[in-house]
Amino acid sequence: MSEDKIQTPKYFIWETHGIHAGTGNDHVKHGVDELEKITEMAIEKAHPNISFIIHTPRLTRFRYVAEERLGVKFIRGDNAYFHYPEKIEALKAKYGNQISIRYGIELEWLGPNLGMQWNRSKIFQAQNADFVIGSLHFSREGIPYDGSQEETDKLIEIRGGVENYWLEYIEELIEMIDTSWEMIQIVGHLDLPKLYAPIPKPLLELETSNHILARRMRFLLEMISEYNLALDVNLAGINKGCGIYPDMSILKRAKQLDIPIALGTDTHTTQNLGNHYQTGIEYAYEAGYKHYVSFSKSIPEKRPLRNSGFKEEKYKVMNLGIEMLNLRFEDRKQRRIPKFSFGGEYRTFLEHHKNATSLGDFEAIRIRKGDKSITISNSIPENGKQKIKGLFSHHKDNPGVLSMIFNALASEEINVETAYLNSNNDGTATAFLTLSGKEKSINEAVEFVKGTGGDNFFEIHLCDKFDIPEFQKGKNYLIEVDGVNLPIAISKQMILSIHNNSSGILLILLSALASRNINVKDLKLGKRGNKGYAILGIEGNSQLISDVLKKLGPQFFETTHLQLTSEGI
Repeated sequence: MSEDKIQTPKYFIWETHGIHAGTGNDHVKHGVDELEKITEMAIEKAHPNISFIIHTPRLTRFRYVAEERLGVKFIRGDNAYFHYPEKIEALKAKYGNQISIRYGIELEWLGPNLGMQWNRSKIFQAQNADFVIGSLHFSREGIPYDGSQEETDKLIEIRGGVENYWLEYIEELIEMIDTSWEMIQIVGHLDLPKLYAPIPKPLLELETSNHILARRMRFLLEMISEYNLALDVNLAGINKGCGIYPDMSILKRAKQLDIPIALGTDTHTTQNLGNHYQTGIEYAYEAGYKHYVSFSKSIPEKRPLRNSGFKEEKYKVMNLGIEMLNLRFEDRKQRRIPKFSFGGEYRTFLEHHKNATSLGDFEAIRIRKGDKSITISNSIPENGKQKIKGLFSHHKDNPGVLSMIFNALASEEINVETAYLNSNNDGTATAFLTLSGKEKSINEAVEFVKGTGGDNFFEIHLCDKFDIPEFQKGKNYLIEVDGVNLPIAISKQMILSIHNNSSGILLILLSALASRNINVKDLKLGKRGNKGYAILGIEGNSQLISDVLKKLGPQFFETTHLQLTSEGI
């Protein structure tokens, strides 16, 4: 289709519980096997994203009646599941320049004992998944909640009535979250049993009911809130005749607890691609939500329920900051949504983010988690325009050249206080460094560079009054790290270093990068007390960069490889 005929749909969801990938040659088909076909359909519809999901295989005793009748034991395509990630990577290679492709898994809760260990093994088989949904389909008794009316009636009889049936379901969800909250990001279809069993009145009156069912559901939602998990707003119930999961009473209670939501059609056929987007958006909006989350590499991204050009761009800035901050944490903490402060035009977000604070007229977003923060903006930072004293260098833009300067300065026990580095995109770079130390020692270092640097340096000398260079141009800018001023254009690969603020420490990092042929394209330095801060824009092999950062030593308190994938780059 020609580009001028394609129109982005008015209502669109970056789905989480999206399109179920099929089970290949398994006896019981489940999901879409034609992944290329449905990807091409999404491109044809001008969808900016498509999200795939697959059920994890189950233990043998957890089977639907249809599966038992067929004698199927290794449930829902173990072979298909094992090859799922490589199929997605093949899709990305073929279509990645036309559409964003995300993928995740729906982790079947099978109990806390063998079931838990089974699930851990399935998580490892999908290590690079963008998200994990924790879902409860099967009761402790091995009977499904969403199988058939026959199976539901049997379980209701075993449990002694509808209320006990629901109560045990809620207790199993509490057990699932309490046991596996670090493994998942989203809780799937919270009131799934309403497919074949009426939802009890106390669950429709969560604000007032003192019934045990209402009390346990309120506790369940509080757990989801405390663990900062997202709630699946699942549109599949529309087609099944039971309505959207969860019921509006539950969703409004979730909003009161500031539980984030993730939306999805939970579709298993090509015919349902993109169905009910408008209905789902309006449903969440009615509950009081103004935004939802999607996930990339387990990191949450906030998105507006109702798009406008302004809001979409601002969300991209915020998501970039979230990604940068979360990469500073170990895996299990990356998945939690941080807190925010908004300034300037970003203050429009204040009404939608509980506990957010204002930055006044400062045109930026600060994203906070624990003692770490990132401040980010799409406005180019002011450089002060003042004239300062320091060392100027115009040199070849090659790996290792910058480390020659730092090496010479360290040999004279000179510490670099601040740095400005610009790649000129013509094979050269310019650097300006402010230094602490005697002028005579600085000049000695300059002469050393001239004598040993050969033709790498076109000009290097001490300046009395130098204009601070303009920042490299970028789409978005890092302003501060943990409150330390480090203004720099954000690039796809960066390194954040927090280290002992003494002579020669940064030389270790620069030398290590040069030894792996990693080029530094941009650099900003800062300090607070005995801590030095550095942010580097870099080019080179990402695996080599990660290997280098593991070997720097105890003088480095934090070294984070920011390999960024956000739309805001």
